Amino acid sequence: QVHLAESGGGLVQAGDSLTLSCEASGRTASSYAFGWFRQAAGKEREFVASISSDADNTYYGDSVRGRFTIARAKNTVYLQMNRLKPEDTTVHCCAKGRSGSYKQILSIKYKYWGQGTRVTVSS
Repeated sequence: QVHLAESGGGLVQAGDSLTLSCEASGRTASSYAFGWFRQAAGKEREFVASISSDADNTYYGDSVRGRFTIARAKNTVYLQMNRLKPEDTTVHCCAKGRSGSYKQILSIKYKYWGQGTRVTVSS
């Protein structure tokens, strides 16, 4: 069993930055890829970013590429979010992949999920 706990969300203004953290506990997560997703009310879950088990490879969704950076260190996965926009407003969740493969944009490719942390960007 793996438990994921996100933190770092909050209320910011457009153009500001935030760093989200996802701490994994339980069975070792070092051999698996991790991802960040988000889901706004009334919309489908959106892939944000993912990172390979060895942290050497990353992948981003179109809406955040160039603004967000995913990283990991030991059992914590980070999401550095720069130049935030109002459309980034929603709950952001991290997830542990079912394998070490990092180019997984479908939520079904992830087995464990955190509760999420809310990001609100005012215009």
